[in-house]
Amino acid sequence: MEGDVSKKAYFIEKGCIRLWYNNNGKDITFQFFFENEGVSSFESFNTGQPSLFTMEAIEPCVLQWIHKDDFDAVLREEPLIKEDFYKVIAERQMKYMHHFLSFLKDTPKQRYANLLKEKPHIIKRVPLQYIASYLGITPVSLSRIRKII
Repeated sequence: MEGDVSKKAYFIEKGCIRLWYNNNGKDITFQFFFENEGVSSFESFNTGQPSLFTMEAIEPCVLQWIHKDDFDAVLREEPLIKEDFYKVIAERQMKYMHHFLSFLKDTPKQRYANLLKEKPHIIKRVPLQYIASYLGITPVSLSRIRKII
């Protein structure tokens, strides 16, 4: 939760979680996480500082969790798990960079078309107001774009 220190990381067995940021009362969707993905308020989990984000289940979820102390112990004791973890973090960082760059270079219509092509599961499972927020547009703009595409 925003303002809390994250002490747990979660593995999603079933469901969808949305990470969002409160920007002066307006929620901005940062990312969606689905089955077989890990999620936490990573900056808080890693630094021990209060989280900037809120995690919200937008579908019924089945989760496994691990406490920060246990997670750190696993990384210290299991080099292969640590290596895999860093690969996942690097992949996620690249996805975030691509998402950020799309805001700089693509129109809202292009961002939606890319989402449709690259992540159709989001379109099928996530409510439209959260998709609009993720794309940086209003629900009305998203509705117009969906009529065109």
